[in-house]
Amino acid sequence: MANVAELISYPVKGCAGIPLSEAVLTQAGLAHDRTFMIIDEDGGFRSQRRDPRMAVIRPAISTDGGELMLSAPGAGELRVDVDLDSARRDVELFGKPYRGIDQGEDAAGWLSELLGTPCRLVRVPPEHERVTSGAIPGTCGYADGHAVLATSRASLDALNRRLAEEGEPPVPMSRFRPNIVIDGWEEPHEEDRARMISISDARLGYAKLALRCVVTTIDQSTGVKTGPQPLRAFAGYRRAVDGGVAFGSKFAVLRTGKLAVGDAVTVGAWGDSEL
Repeated sequence: MANVAELISYPVKGCAGIPLSEAVLTQAGLAHDRTFMIIDEDGGFRSQRRDPRMAVIRPAISTDGGELMLSAPGAGELRVDVDLDSARRDVELFGKPYRGIDQGEDAAGWLSELLGTPCRLVRVPPEHERVTSGAIPGTCGYADGHAVLATSRASLDALNRRLAEEGEPPVPMSRFRPNIVIDGWEEPHEEDRARMISISDARLGYAKLALRCVVTTIDQSTGVKTGPQPLRAFAGYRRAVDGGVAFGSKFAVLRTGKLAVGDAVTVGAWGDSEL
């Protein structure tokens, strides 16, 4: 039987994830997932695509979301009392305008020094309304496009077998920054075909394949680019019809609830892979 092997939340977009034994699933994804974002002076979001060192910024957040802690090697720790009341400012995510609440000068200074460029930290406003695309629409915070990214261990095993055949070292699941990792499926890429997934009392609906970018080539423990893999391997067997390469699938939240590692994963409807 398939089950939840890992749950990971990423409070600050582009920074390290927080492994969880249990989590609340909200309409926008796992609680606190991508509720903060690092931006440049013009409001554009920063990511590991341009700043791979973001991978070593490790966040922690209080249960109520009122305090954010950031740490990184050589930079110490920063504590931020989360501001929900200050004036909203314009931010931009993949060319689309949104709003953010600036989290102050201490956060801006700490991040700017660490990344070597002027940065600021914003939080998604409580009134944030974002409709995501895909087969089943939903909402999310500052995620690339959808509330939940799911992968499976079978899919990673299949990739690493291919890499081994090419004399390449295996890659860890952290390269793909999933929210939910599923174990127990015999075949790889079953997440591509799962149209309705139930976990405990929560339900997810398939939105689209997860197209992958250069972030998958960055060692998430060091923030250093490692070479062309796994993108080069994906080019041989995971090309999407509309372009790009895919690994994992994105889901909208149809019913909120509590999730825990070990929970059974039940697929209520299957479809055909879009590859």
